[in-house]
Amino acid sequence: MAIIGLLLSMAAPRYFNHVERARENALRASLSAMRDAIDKYHADLDRYPETLDDLVRRRYLKAVPLDPVTHSRDTWVLAAPPDGGQGVYDVKSGAGGQTLAGDPLGEL
Repeated sequence: MAIIGLLLSMAAPRYFNHVERARENALRASLSAMRDAIDKYHADLDRYPETLDDLVRRRYLKAVPLDPVTHSRDTWVLAAPPDGGQGVYDVKSGAGGQTLAGDPLGEL
């Protein structure tokens, strides 16, 4: 039993770091896909989408992805255009906490 406990104590931290790194990578991929869809929407229609659901209705996205950290579609933080215009200019995660590198998750 002591040997099994020792092996588990060595493997568990690596496992949890791997899971956390996978969540961060999934978050980066989701943000990249949504930002790309927002840019294409703007290029095609010369305006920003009002909501993320507009990207789905116009088929720029198949579905609004789940935030892999919060496991919800409702926690995305939407940013308006810097010129004061209307619509969704950028999207960020509403998750609190930090990445493994120490950066805030909401700033990816």
